[in-house]
Amino acid sequence: MSIKSDKWISRMSKDHQMIEPFSENQVRLDENGNKLISYGVSSYGYDVRCSNEFKVFTNIHSAVVDPKSFDEKSFVDIESDICVIPPNSFALARTVEYFKIPRNVLTVCLGKSTYARCGIIVNVTPLEPEWEGHVTLEFSNTTNLPAKIYAGEGVAQMLFFESDEECEISYKDRGGKYQGQTGVTLPKT
Repeated sequence: MSIKSDKWISRMSKDHQMIEPFSENQVRLDENGNKLISYGVSSYGYDVRCSNEFKVFTNIHSAVVDPKSFDEKSFVDIESDICVIPPNSFALARTVEYFKIPRNVLTVCLGKSTYARCGIIVNVTPLEPEWEGHVTLEFSNTTNLPAKIYAGEGVAQMLFFESDEECEISYKDRGGKYQGQTGVTLPKT
């Protein structure tokens, strides 16, 4: 299994729509010349952007967080270019990019250092072979201060690992419950 380069990522995105929309370069400035947290293809990965759809955890209903019976009222929906996560709390968002992972590829996501150095942890489980959809992003604010997340800017890097053989059963084959997700997706059982 080897990590894939910028050339492979670009080819797969152009020829097989692996990432849409796809940014051929590392974008660091907006159209007005203002600094952005970078996104786009890098040497051995792809930095994804956060959309402007957020679900911020709230405890106003004193609900128990239960992955087998998740209460949607535990979140407040926000649509904005900036999301403020309360201290010691978390938020869900989704990528701007839609992914179609090839059958012989496993994709691993790591948070960007810009956020990690501010105490904001980005978590995403691996994108399995033949999974497709918008990636749901989990942001944890580990600080005792409010923390900002910026929509339309880079938040995490995807790394693509190609196997020397195809898997016997892919995520699509087994009818994975998060296949084809398009919005910020809450836990499913």
